[in-house]
Amino acid sequence: MATRTITTLVTSLFDYAGLFPPATLDMQKSSENYARDRMGKHAWMLGRIVCPASKLHKLSEAAAILMPGTYGTSGYREHADILEPWGVSAVIDRPLDEALELIDAFDEHHAEEVHGLARVECFELRPDSPEAIDRALDQIPEDVMAFFEVPAMADCRGFVAALAGNDAAAKIRCGGVKPDAIPSSEQVASFVLACKNAAVPFKATAGLHHPIRAEQNLTYDAKPPRGVMHGFVNLFMAASFVRARDVPLEFVVDLLEERDPDAFSFGEDSARWRDHEVGAADIARARETFALSIGSCSFGEPVEDLQKLGWL
Repeated sequence: MATRTITTLVTSLFDYAGLFPPATLDMQKSSENYARDRMGKHAWMLGRIVCPASKLHKLSEAAAILMPGTYGTSGYREHADILEPWGVSAVIDRPLDEALELIDAFDEHHAEEVHGLARVECFELRPDSPEAIDRALDQIPEDVMAFFEVPAMADCRGFVAALAGNDAAAKIRCGGVKPDAIPSSEQVASFVLACKNAAVPFKATAGLHHPIRAEQNLTYDAKPPRGVMHGFVNLFMAASFVRARDVPLEFVVDLLEERDPDAFSFGEDSARWRDHEVGAADIARARETFALSIGSCSFGEPVEDLQKLGWL
């Protein structure tokens, strides 16, 4: 039985990125997976679907029949009356002005029930400098949250500082399909603390399929490379402590390095990591205002792992 604290920690946590490595699914399969999981038992853990801006038209083609709304004059689809429009996080893979045109066209098309209801709610960009963040913010609509990916393996503070005071967020890449794509715990901890100090929220992506830090396969190949992957419970528990109080870098690193699931416990009013306790309200504030989401190409793996640990 999921307790209040673990439920709060993982509610709407996973933005589904099935199009991206290592899953690299086609648009049809990715759309079907997302539609199925939105109707499943653990839909409350699912966030937006992630799609490159250049492929939004393909998302329309593949998923229109799966989205809430009407089809022709045949009436409402099953469950359409209880489902919200699909939320989409668009990865900007074209010049920003071109991507904005594609996004506007997608939003206009999917504002009508007959086409299936959906809306781009977030942008994800990879600026090449802090100055590029300022230029992009001048173009991005105010009603859309923008996540700017910062360099995970270099000093990220200039990038994070450029986001301070703006209605925007940072993004960190926590892994990849090769071991050398995984940033160290010190680098991830430095990012989280930089975001706290600048009052900038963040999302994380890549290499966070599993709740607890461990050596894992990095791809779904027959003979996959292996590496020590960060755990999403480690990361979001660390963020909850960081958001709630002043903790040193060493504390965050040690929590990110934790490999023993039994070191964590989740009650109704508080959660614990070893001798350290954080309240349910602190976790809720962290999730609402600081540690916002994870981009993951798998939704089944996190759910299954949480179930095996007895946390769901």
